[in-house]
Amino acid sequence: MPVRAVLAGAAIAALAIVTPTPQQAQAAPGDDGGGLVAGVVDTLDRVTGAHPGRARIARARLESARATLDERVAIPGTAWVTDPRAGRVVVTADPTVTGAKLAKLNEAVAGLGEAVTIRRTSTRLTRFIAGGDAVWGPNARCSLGFSVKRTGKPDGFLTAGHCGNAVTTWSATRGGPQIARTEASTFPGVDHAIAAYTAAVDHPSAVSLYDGTSQPITGAGPAALDEAVRRSGSTTGVHAGKVTGLNATVNYPEGQVRGLIKTNVCAQPGDSGGPLFDGPKALGLLSGGSGDCVLGGETYYQPVQAALAAYGATLG
Repeated sequence: MPVRAVLAGAAIAALAIVTPTPQQAQAAPGDDGGGLVAGVVDTLDRVTGAHPGRARIARARLESARATLDERVAIPGTAWVTDPRAGRVVVTADPTVTGAKLAKLNEAVAGLGEAVTIRRTSTRLTRFIAGGDAVWGPNARCSLGFSVKRTGKPDGFLTAGHCGNAVTTWSATRGGPQIARTEASTFPGVDHAIAAYTAAVDHPSAVSLYDGTSQPITGAGPAALDEAVRRSGSTTGVHAGKVTGLNATVNYPEGQVRGLIKTNVCAQPGDSGGPLFDGPKALGLLSGGSGDCVLGGETYYQPVQAALAAYGATLG
């Protein structure tokens, strides 16, 4: 695969050789039986997203409930975000949250009253990890998010922190010559990493659209609720949707990640670390999610502005 095709903003997803934990385990598309299902404890109105017959709750109370969940309920397989349309903090729990874990979650939510509601999903909440033809490490594959520049340092690329934790050196092909080396990586807490190019490769500030063209990236910005976005990844190519939540918290087996962008854009194993963007504006790096691109799903992204600030990097 030509290096430019690999590095034009497409895809790295980590493929660990070690046996993954239940939340990390990756099934082939369709094995989990579908996308997100609103098996909710507290039913939402399907048109407006409102809770019938219930008054909206003050933002301060919602943020207080969020803070309590962040500090006390780090249960793997759960995530939460404030939904301004519903006027509630919506907690998502995947099928692995059962028994004592589910009892702990229910107890915490009950203590927060009407400020919080729970829904169940039919698929696991996980990092999107798998093998394939993209940028490779000796024991993993992940998606390149965005190529970046740094003053006084080599150019590099951003990807997910869980990818950087797994891989020290990167190649354009499996077993090929080294083209980049992970310089810094943080996960959990946040989910971002930077790899410095160690070889002369073509690395435009652009995202592959998987149709022979690319989207130039000229800068980065914050995501906005309901913003139309696209995601690029090596397994599923380009998919579109919208931002459905901001400042989301996700609990992985390795620990909690806060401040994520939530979308209704699907992804599958192999897409992890890839870019979220709106035209020429970079928004985020794929962290994880649930579901697939056959029946639908949800995804969470590390905001790219935080990654750029952490590494003193710029786009373009």
